[in-house]
Amino acid sequence: MDNSNWIERFMGLSQLKPALREQLTLRSKIVTLPVGAVIFGPDKTPENLLLLLEGSVRVQQLSEGGREIVLYRVNAGESCVMTTACLLAYDDYSAEGIAETKVTAAAIPRVVFEELISTSETFRRFVFTAYSRRITDLFRVIEDIAFQRMDIRLAQRLLELAKSGDVIQSTHQKMAAELGTAREVISRQLQEFQRREWVAQRRGTITLRDRDALESLAATVV
Repeated sequence: MDNSNWIERFMGLSQLKPALREQLTLRSKIVTLPVGAVIFGPDKTPENLLLLLEGSVRVQQLSEGGREIVLYRVNAGESCVMTTACLLAYDDYSAEGIAETKVTAAAIPRVVFEELISTSETFRRFVFTAYSRRITDLFRVIEDIAFQRMDIRLAQRLLELAKSGDVIQSTHQKMAAELGTAREVISRQLQEFQRREWVAQRRGTITLRDRDALESLAATVV
């Protein structure tokens, strides 16, 4: 894929004045990272704002007890709210970002980010619009963890992961991290789904057997 004109992939940035577009292009660089790369981690200081052109990044946090929780994902055409917050606050990361696939991104150095934030209304609007949208998503994650029934959330997540197929490659630990709970909770709930013949399980694999039942549960309003 041609990444030479990457600014055009971000609606907010494509509206920059020609001189600023040229400055942003010349002073940024395209980076490629392999699957599994740790893009950032706790107590590290961000050096660039990454705008994803290809791939997916999982942003997760580790509790003191060692339990992982997936906060959100950054996909192509998006930026990372955690990085934005740390750049604005001159703070270190409190979570980690992992490349779930091969990742290609435009890296905007901190000095360029700061210059454009202070001088360009268009760039500032782009940054804060993306920031506000992601904060809303994070509040939704908190609400789901605090108030939504786990069986409903698990059914929803299984359907999301399966998409149009029936087979999901995942462990109970990974599912627990996705939903912000303990592995034992996910294991018990999947065993119940299996007892009802909604799913079948093998090591590292979950197969949907009754999609209609899962969809009905996922649509439950509580």
